[in-house]
Amino acid sequence: MAFSVIDLYAKVLPKTNCKECGFSTCFAFASMVVSERYPLKNCPYIAPDILRDVERELESQYREGKWLKKDMAAEALVLAKQRVTSMKLDDIAERTGGEFTVCNGTEQIILPYFNTTLIITRDGIQERSGRKLTKNENTFIYIYMAHGGTAYPSGRMQSFKEFPNTVSKTVSMKRHVEIPLAKAFSSRLDELEKACKKVGGKDVKAQYDSPDLAFQFMVFPKIPVVLLFWDENDEFEAEVKLLFDETIIQHLDIESIMFLSEHICEMLIRDIE
Repeated sequence: MAFSVIDLYAKVLPKTNCKECGFSTCFAFASMVVSERYPLKNCPYIAPDILRDVERELESQYREGKWLKKDMAAEALVLAKQRVTSMKLDDIAERTGGEFTVCNGTEQIILPYFNTTLIITRDGIQERSGRKLTKNENTFIYIYMAHGGTAYPSGRMQSFKEFPNTVSKTVSMKRHVEIPLAKAFSSRLDELEKACKKVGGKDVKAQYDSPDLAFQFMVFPKIPVVLLFWDENDEFEAEVKLLFDETIIQHLDIESIMFLSEHICEMLIRDIE
């Protein structure tokens, strides 16, 4: 028989919520075993003969993909690539601010990306420096190419919460971007400045009165993002805000803007001790 979460919980697990498996309840453990292939043997209270039989059945349903959690990043990448495949590379280059060229008979787009350059062909995306792009980065870049925006930056910058349909994401922005950056660089203004410059940031402090530091990143030629940083003092903790050109929603959806923000955060704190 195939084991659903409920089947595994009711018919196999001890239902004692002992937490020895690493999860707070037997039901939570069952969910991870069924949907994410978490080892059933991590429950110490299943008899060896029962464990062997159930593991055999679980392997069978894993092969069929039954009840397994889908790899959403992989699916998103496939869909984004499919959309781009139907488009002309020279049109994509014009929209994104890249340069369309033909090298040894192969069409390609040369697209600036932070402090490096992407080489985009029908076969995929490569970073000129040789760094391997992550699956999420690939998806993000394909989404940008497929989104269809043509607007140039207006120069009018605004915070994430000023864009429509971001109410549910503002907490994530604070938790996964603003707070980690503020904690990482509190009383370390020089370190933040070095980190910003390392990924191609341009000092734009002269354009802003109140922050202690302001850097602009050109993610792509049409996607500027500004980081504002207020260092801690006797009254307040350190604070960080990201600002986006108002035209960014013509180029990226809200989920992609969130990914971009988290990616900037990761790049900045990557090398600090």
